[in-house]
Amino acid sequence: MTGRTATGEGARGAGREESDAARRRRRAQFLRELTEARELRDRVQPRRAKAARLRHAMRMRTFRW
Repeated sequence: MTGRTATGEGARGAGREESDAARRRRRAQFLRELTEARELRDRVQPRRAKAARLRHAMRMRTFRW
């Protein structure tokens, strides 16, 4: 347990730039996978995707800028 704490502290102290870059890479990967999952769902369930598009369009029409 002590080794993990020391490693964690060492990783935090290694450099903020490196951790930010790693976080951005993980976030970019997550967003790519999320987009891919949405596209797959839209292909598999076209009726639901159409309804979602219409709901989104209605929200955008009624939104006040």
